[in-house]
Order: sequence, then C-alpha cells, then structure tokens
Amino acid sequence: MAGKDIQKLHDFLTEAKTYYLATSEGEQPRVRPFGTALLFEDKIYILTSKEKSVSKQIDSNPKFEISAMSTPDKWIRVSGVLKEDNRIEVHKAMLEAYPHLKNMYTAGGENTHTLYLDNVKAVIYSFTAEPEVLDI
Repeated sequence: MAGKDIQKLHDFLTEAKTYYLATSEGEQPRVRPFGTALLFEDKIYILTSKEKSVSKQIDSNPKFEISAMSTPDKWIRVSGVLKEDNRIEVHKAMLEAYPHLKNMYTAGGENTHTLYLDNVKAVIYSFTAEPEVLDI
C-alpha cells in the first residue's frame, strides 16, 4: 500500500509538466524529459515505447532517478526501481489521462510500455525551507 504522500508526489510531477528521468546504459548515465505521471491503484506509472533505448536501459537496470521543478524555488528528487505493468487496464487509464498520446500508443499495443515507480524515495527541496521527505 502506498504511503500518505503518493498524491503529493503525483501532484508535484503533474504540476511540473516535465520531469527528467535518469537511467543508465552500462557506465553512462542517460537523462531525458518525460511528461506522463499517472496515479493508478496507489502507484505512479510512466509510459514509454518498448522500441526506445530508455526501455532497454530500464530492462537492464531498473533503478532510476527523477528530478523536476514545480516553481523557481522548489524541486523534487525521486529514486527507486521501475517495474513493468503492461495490463490493458493500465494502458487504457494512461491513454485516457494523456489522450494526445493515442496517435503513438494503443491499449494492449506491442509498443506500449507502462512502468510504475516502486521502492520510492522522494524529497522536495526549496531555497526557503527544510527538505520535505515524502512518505511514499
């Protein structure tokens, strides 16, 4: 069961609109912008293509970090493990939340890759306040 701050994490990522997901490829860190953050069944899901290198990187090493800013003086750092969940219900919920992606992905499609954040540690930082450790 998710901690009491799962909604707060979701809201932060949604308000930021774009967050940066870091993975690794061998010894090389890889970072790219993402924009999907679906709260579904008390988990936060992201969406990518199984054909993209990020998907292959996650398959090789599921550890991740995310960084995002919601305001000029507030940012978040999130770490954990990405776990695959390609149930059609997740695909449908993701595409309903992000309808502009329907031209690239389909529910149940072979290319649609949905993953959820697991073993999450998240901290909100600010220039004007102490760090806030979220209960996820």
